[in-house]
Amino acid sequence: MEQRLRSSLTSRWFLQSAFGVLLVVLLGVHLIVNHWVAPGGLLTYEDVIRYYDIPGIAWMEIIFLIVVTAHCLTGLHAILLDMAPSSPVEKLITSTLVVMGFVIVVYGVWLIWEVKIR
Repeated sequence: MEQRLRSSLTSRWFLQSAFGVLLVVLLGVHLIVNHWVAPGGLLTYEDVIRYYDIPGIAWMEIIFLIVVTAHCLTGLHAILLDMAPSSPVEKLITSTLVVMGFVIVVYGVWLIWEVKIR
């Protein structure tokens, strides 16, 4: 049982680390395109519309959204589980964070889709 728990914690740590590495790469691309290359440091609405016309940009932004959300909620989950909640509370925390992640990603994808099809 303890070996299984250690394996689970190790897997979660590696997952969190992988999300962190992806986050650094995607954040770098996001910052360069949206803030350093953009005149005045920010893209206008028209610039964003043109930006999303580039093939693959919408998918990159969706992947960025998923990675940011997963990294954040995985870290929050680890912090909350460090408080050693009871089993029912742990299940409630896990399911709440999963639902939150799902809602965040669905809403973000919907917003990207709205910008892309206009």
